[in-house]
Parts: sequence; C-alpha cells; structure tokens
Amino acid sequence: MKNIIFLFIPFLLIACKDKPSETQNPEKNDKKPNIVLLYIDDLGYADIGAYGAKGVKTPNVDKLASNGIMFTDAHSTAATCTPSRYSLLTGNYAFRNNAEILPGDAPLLIDTSLVTMPEMLQKAGYTTGVVGKWHLGLGYGKVDWNKSVTPGPAEVGFDYSFLLPATGDRVPTVFLENDKVVNLSENDPISVNYDKKVGNRPLGTERPDLLKMEADLQHSQTIVNGISRIGYMGGGESAEWVDEEFPFVFTEKASNFITDNKENPFFLYYSFHDIHVPRAPNEKFKNKSEMGQRGDAIVQMDYMVGEVTKLLEKEGIAENTIIIFTSDNGPVLDDGYEDQAVELVGNHRPSGPFRGGKYSIYEAGTRVPMIVYWPGTIKPRKSDAMMTQLDFYASFADMLGMKKGKKVIDSESHLDALLGKTENGRKVMLEEGFTLGLRDGNWKYIEPFIDGSIPDWMKNKDIESGLKQEPQLYNLSKDKGEQNNLAKENPEMIKKYQKMIEDIRKKSSN
Repeated sequence: MKNIIFLFIPFLLIACKDKPSETQNPEKNDKKPNIVLLYIDDLGYADIGAYGAKGVKTPNVDKLASNGIMFTDAHSTAATCTPSRYSLLTGNYAFRNNAEILPGDAPLLIDTSLVTMPEMLQKAGYTTGVVGKWHLGLGYGKVDWNKSVTPGPAEVGFDYSFLLPATGDRVPTVFLENDKVVNLSENDPISVNYDKKVGNRPLGTERPDLLKMEADLQHSQTIVNGISRIGYMGGGESAEWVDEEFPFVFTEKASNFITDNKENPFFLYYSFHDIHVPRAPNEKFKNKSEMGQRGDAIVQMDYMVGEVTKLLEKEGIAENTIIIFTSDNGPVLDDGYEDQAVELVGNHRPSGPFRGGKYSIYEAGTRVPMIVYWPGTIKPRKSDAMMTQLDFYASFADMLGMKKGKKVIDSESHLDALLGKTENGRKVMLEEGFTLGLRDGNWKYIEPFIDGSIPDWMKNKDIESGLKQEPQLYNLSKDKGEQNNLAKENPEMIKKYQKMIEDIRKKSSN
C-alpha cells in the first residue's frame, strides 16, 4: 500500500488515497467520521434559543451550538424546499435543472447519471441512509404506489430509505421504506391524482366539520387524520400515517440505522418534517411553548435532535461523528393552515434581524441556523464565514480524499471553514428564490424580476418576496435588514454583479 499517505490535520485524522478517482472504493478506515445531517424544514435563523428565539426553548440544539461551531452567515441554496434538497445532494445550483416545488406525484428530479453526494460517500466506504421528508420526486411520474416505486433514493446513492414521499400537506399520506409503501394491503390499493377526485375520502371543502384545523383552498382536498391535504387519494387506509406519530416513527428509523451501522462509517441524512405545515405536534409537546402549534413543533424537533445525540453517546460513537444541524430554507408563519402561528408569535422574530422568509430572495429566505458539532475534535466557537449547503459535497469529498462527480459544477470545498479552522468561507455565492440574488462578501445584489407578476398565493403569506422589476443592491455590513437600496448610486456594481450571475449561469462541467 505504498500509495497510501497519512495526513495529520489539527482537526482531522483521516486516510486519503493519492490522486483518487470518483470510482475508487477505499478500504475500511476506522478514523473516517460518521456524518449525520439533521435537516430541519422551514426553521428560521432565529427559531432556536442559541440564535435568539423567544417563547420557545431548545436545550438539545443549544447544547450542540455551545459545544460546536455556530455559523452566523450560513445558507440553504434556495428559499424553498425542493431546490435546496436538490442542490444539497447534487452539488449543483437548482436552476440548472429547473428545480422547483414539486407535486406529490412528480418523477424523480435527480438525474441518476449524476454522482451525488451520498453516492460519492458510498464510494468512500460509507453506508448511506435517508430518513424523513424526501420531496425530490419518485419514479417516472404518475407512480403506481402499489408496486415498487423506482427510481428513487437507491438510484441516487442511498443504501436505505424511509420516506415521507413528498410533504406532510400532500398526498400520498403514507410512508415508503426503500421502494415499498409500508403496511399497504393488497385488498385496498392506493390511487393518487392531483387533477380530479379519486376514492371515497371526504374533502376539506366538503366536510370542514371533520377538520382539526381549517386550511386555505389549496390545502382543502383529501382529508386524512383530520387534516385536509393537497391532492386526492383513494384507498391505502391501512398504510395511512398519523401526523402526531412522526417524531417517534422517524426517530426510531434513524436510530435503527445508526445502531445497525455503528461498526462502519455511515452517512445519515435525517430530513425532518417539522416545522413544516401541517403542524400537528404530539400530545407530549403540546403547550410546551408560548407560540402554539408552531412553537410546540419546534420543541418536538428539539426532542428529536436530543434523541439522536443521546444515542450516538450511548453507542460510544459520538466522538467519531460529525453532526450538522441546519434548515432547508427560511421561516414562514401562515403557510396554508389556521394554526395561530401568526397570532401567537408574540415578540419572537423567526428571521432575526433579516428581511423576508421562506419564498423570499431577501436574506431570510436562505440565511438559516447552522451548527457543526464534533466532540473532541471541533472547538466551540462562533463563525462569520459565509457558507452554503451547496459546498457540503465538495468539502466531504476533500475530507475523504475523493473527487466530485464529473457533472458536479458548483460545489466548492470549504472544509477548513466547516471545521472551524478559518473564517474564510465562500467569496461569491448565489441565493435562489423566484429570481436570483448574489452575495459578494457583504454586498448583496438581487437581479430584476421580469418573468411575470408575483403569484397571489405568495402575497397571501405576508412575506416580502423581494421580487421587483428594478435591480437591488445592499451593503449587509451596514444594512442587515436590506432597507437601503444602493443600486441607483452604483450602476457599475450592478453591471458587474449581473455579469457575474450570467457567468455562473453559463458555467458547465465541460
């Protein structure tokens, strides 16, 4: 094994193969750290205690923050869920594949010819698993849920999967383990349709008396578990989920994956449903916050984080496990259901000092909490490094001595910043919403939105979209809240930044 070189890095001891290829399969190395990615849904920058939350306590997440690296300028790649997940797993900006929020019966969004981040980790000797919300499409479209549902996670690099197939507010309201619906009876097959009613379940528009919470028209179709959803579903009653059981079902599956794979390096992508709508926290967490169901869902999320971290300690693998805690996009209060999130928010500011939220091109659309925790290796600190989830792929590849897939265009390695060795993170970074923003250090440019009018559904959510027909330019070092548009005073900067966006658009793997 003369071609093996051992490198000692202050925060990391790993075995790397010299000039690795994307097809190599390194031998088992006990020093390779496990990677657990806790990916929360719709959690705002200031929705946890360590980042300034009011009216809710998050002791388990705060423990990670106080003993790990707490980033103040970390970003999801997009202001909505599907695009962020696409970029996270592929290392490419979502616009390259026109990724947008998918319906529940959409085909698999990720090209199976791509070497994804989990597939790269497989090649490095990791067992890979995904538990929780998927929302990246399955099959080839118009899925037959009564058969094996492929392609899916297995075809893009996951050895194991236990999924909420789309979102909690969309049918089908069933779990999918690997490629099969869980607890499905042959005598009660599932049918799903997003255009017309199927099956005999009542709709929210027909039987509002059956609802636990009222919903807007978009979310008022098939009722399951007292909650109306987007889309129509017939059959599959034995396979239906119960929303209030999510924290225990998902945590059990995540825990089993950890326990089953503790002897070898593993990657767990634990993609939470909380705090996405419909917010239906378990009775155990009701009234545990001052903010009603949204606040209680945050408490529930914190419990789930605690269960995972305690298990890692119990199994004796905590010191060989990197935990990354972050969110898929910024916060939203009113997102289709009457759960009093707006009325009970009180003095709490989910976005902290930043403008916007989920769906917005302003900072709060993508600026999210991010904590990296690796006990015994990473020293606790705060970091102002500009970071994006897009770069997890290249950073992990760098850590393991692997190469990115040939079609990975945008991911950059910022391993030293991720591990707290430097605050030199990204220099330039795109933020994706319904238009594009560009960060150049503390300068933020938003390109004009000229492709149409702002959708009515976005206006109804009381979020500043940031979509304007004129360019916007902000100096975040002086104006975190993006209130003072400096575009007119700086025409040359506008030209420069628009060209930078165009250059990024044109960039390819060739």
